[in-house]
Amino acid sequence: MKSWKLSMLAAAAMTVASVTAAKADIVIAVVGPMTGQYASFGEQMKRGAEMVVKDLNARGGVLGQKVKLIVGDDVCDPKQAVAVANKLVSQKVAFVAGHFCSGSSIPASSVYAENGVLQISPASTNPAFTDKRAGPGVFRVCGRDDQQGGIAGKYLATKFKGKKIAFLHDKTAYGKGLADNTKAVFEKMGGKVVMYEAYTAGEKDYSALVSKLKANGIQVVYLGGYHTEGALIIRQAHGQGYKPQLISGDALVTDDYWKISGPTGEGTLFSFSPDPRKNKEAASVVAAFKKQKYEPEGYTLYTYAAIQVWAQAAGKAKSAKFGPIVKAMHANEFSTVLGNLKFDKKGDVSLPGYVWYVWKNGKYNYMK
Repeated sequence: MKSWKLSMLAAAAMTVASVTAAKADIVIAVVGPMTGQYASFGEQMKRGAEMVVKDLNARGGVLGQKVKLIVGDDVCDPKQAVAVANKLVSQKVAFVAGHFCSGSSIPASSVYAENGVLQISPASTNPAFTDKRAGPGVFRVCGRDDQQGGIAGKYLATKFKGKKIAFLHDKTAYGKGLADNTKAVFEKMGGKVVMYEAYTAGEKDYSALVSKLKANGIQVVYLGGYHTEGALIIRQAHGQGYKPQLISGDALVTDDYWKISGPTGEGTLFSFSPDPRKNKEAASVVAAFKKQKYEPEGYTLYTYAAIQVWAQAAGKAKSAKFGPIVKAMHANEFSTVLGNLKFDKKGDVSLPGYVWYVWKNGKYNYMK
């Protein structure tokens, strides 16, 4: 009799355990520079991730389970990125939306690939991220620097023909990759580079670099790097009575650029994908952000879209496991705030081409 009762209790316990497991949260993560000089981009990613997880859970979650979000801070540092990736693996995350900086995404991708964790970066544009893919579960919902560089190199060669042009980069995977891709197209179209210089990110005084640009009569500066250094360089140039045209890439798509540059940033040009805030598919989400008194600029909606893709892929695969979901990523089209997205064999996404923006009166808008 006791044996029978024990068997019944054991069976009941197993039933409760299986029900509990079935209802367990699916844990995902968003990782970027939540602190440090690029924290404005981390904030964009965090806001996008929090909003989409809230929206998913309000609709019943994913596969009937609630989604739990972990926020990781890599400070855009490669070593920290690997440490965060290993920690997330130990926390059994099913998916990572991240990282932001290419220099972080690339080494972290090896950790995720080795442990069967799907990764979709909202923002890492260096071609090596998918060209030298760490594994089948590596994707991005943003463009690539060879695409962005192609647009920028052609623009420099045609619009600034005959001008003295310098290329600067911050030695990072993103900054150097963008500068080099742009420079290659510029030279292919007959452009002549007067200066090609590296600078160290995180410094406060770029007066020596500015003096060198001025002494060489540089009229146009193409910067492969982030908004903080770009803003400091143009501000310090104006401080020397020197006003070159500054042109850069998508890392200037943050209001923090103007907070640093002030009026000296007037007329700065940068390339970025068409503003996703204007997509009809994003209208309700943008309205929800604005209700929170938050402007979903830059990579906010890209992060939202990355998690949308994961959720829809899990639904198509009827599983959050690595193998089935990777197959679903390649086999389907996904409806997101960025529009309908499809991925190629490398994990790159179909997106509209890059366009130009200009900073005026403290805001950036499409260049007419």
